[in-house]
Amino acid sequence: MAQWGRRIVTGHDEDGKSVVLSDGYPPQGHPMHGPEVGADFTEIWHEAAPVPELAATPVAEPNGRPFTIMPPSGHLMRFIELYPASQGGKKTVMHRTSTIDYALVIEGEVVLHLTDSEVVMRPGDVVVQRGTDHAWENRSDSVTRMAFFHLDARFAPELLDTLPRPLDLMR
Repeated sequence: MAQWGRRIVTGHDEDGKSVVLSDGYPPQGHPMHGPEVGADFTEIWHEAAPVPELAATPVAEPNGRPFTIMPPSGHLMRFIELYPASQGGKKTVMHRTSTIDYALVIEGEVVLHLTDSEVVMRPGDVVVQRGTDHAWENRSDSVTRMAFFHLDARFAPELLDTLPRPLDLMR
């Protein structure tokens, strides 16, 4: 089984600052004998939290609601295009959400800014963003395309006490 993609996992240090906890190939693979079976699985992240109930049809079409970063107690997937400075793009504001986000670079290059560091991400790289302060910046000359999977989450009380104030959570 070939290693696929780079996984960056964010977290918090003892002072509540956002940091990179790990950066490299995902450690968990599930080889399924490749072409013989038809697939190999590379586990990016696993959370044992409750999942939504599946119904025969969706409860509502999401396109009819106003834009929010994250619906409360929900999840969402979106594609984002980050524009380079040459096309009017800017570094996003530093922000924090009470979510677990899986952000996959599909095309281009992007810089993930954390409290005291930055990580350059390229196609195939994925970050597991765990409620940390972060911003995005496209320093290249072309549009960067990413896929985001957002899952609602809550901060553990002991972590919440260490986070810089104000919390400025985006919703």
